Amino acid sequence: MSQVTTPPRGGDLAALLGSRLCHDLVSPLGAIGNGVELLEMSPDFPGIAKAPEIQLIAEAVASARSRIQAFRMAFGTAQDDQRVSRPELQKLVDGMSAHGRMKIQLEAEGDFPRTQVRLVMLALLCLETTMPWGGRVLVIRNAPGWRLVAECERARLDGDLWAWLSQGKGREAAPSEVQFPLLADALRGRDLTAEFDETGGEIAF
Repeated sequence: MSQVTTPPRGGDLAALLGSRLCHDLVSPLGAIGNGVELLEMSPDFPGIAKAPEIQLIAEAVASARSRIQAFRMAFGTAQDDQRVSRPELQKLVDGMSAHGRMKIQLEAEGDFPRTQVRLVMLALLCLETTMPWGGRVLVIRNAPGWRLVAECERARLDGDLWAWLSQGKGREAAPSEVQFPLLADALRGRDLTAEFDETGGEIAF
């Protein structure tokens, strides 16, 4: 007899949906990347690796794969017993740095609960939204917590959006801003510090 379980809550369903979408998109992107590599190595197409069209495709695929990996960690499911190694986290932040305008430096050692890394990725997406023209972020692990310290020359400040992090509620978020209420919900009942001005700010939890 199959075991009967209670239906997942809304937040759990959203995470399952995020995991499903990211999982299903990773494979075709990988196939495109492999196809480009085969073309570059094929003797039937000499010099194709230097063609701007191929380079554009390769860069777009690399960017999309990095983005999906970040989304998979931020919006997918995460259990307390799952761990993420430092090299895995470094790869995630390197992907965001390489294919975006925000440069990220990681200061953390050991391996980390996936639930914590999910929070870090959500916080990075919040900072990325606030710094669309680029900036620098230092991610520091102060066990058992984290600090993300950001600096920029220009920011897009939206106090009603940041109110999700500073007050636990804010204005209705656009699809590209869903990381703000998600981070606030994930940290509800726990210590969260979030502040930002024209030249930078900090998220700590």
